[in-house]
Amino acid sequence: MSIDKESEVTGDLQIGPTSLGMVRIYVTGDGFELPFDFEPEEAEEIAEELMAAAEAAREMVDRSTPGGKGPRGKAPKGKK
Repeated sequence: MSIDKESEVTGDLQIGPTSLGMVRIYVTGDGFELPFDFEPEEAEEIAEELMAAAEAAREMVDRSTPGGKGPRGKAPKGKK
């Protein structure tokens, strides 16, 4: 399965600190639990990647929607 392929699988995502000073991303779903622990610096890098991906996704919506507005008719942040 690629990152751009739709799926019917659903799950929950939790993010928080552990008692050992790690940052845990915890993914659960029907029949699975996936804990991912990261050093704080690694978690910051992941956060930067998430922000970059969100911006890229926002730009894709802007280019494909008349008037540069998102799917709900709202201008993206920083645009009016």
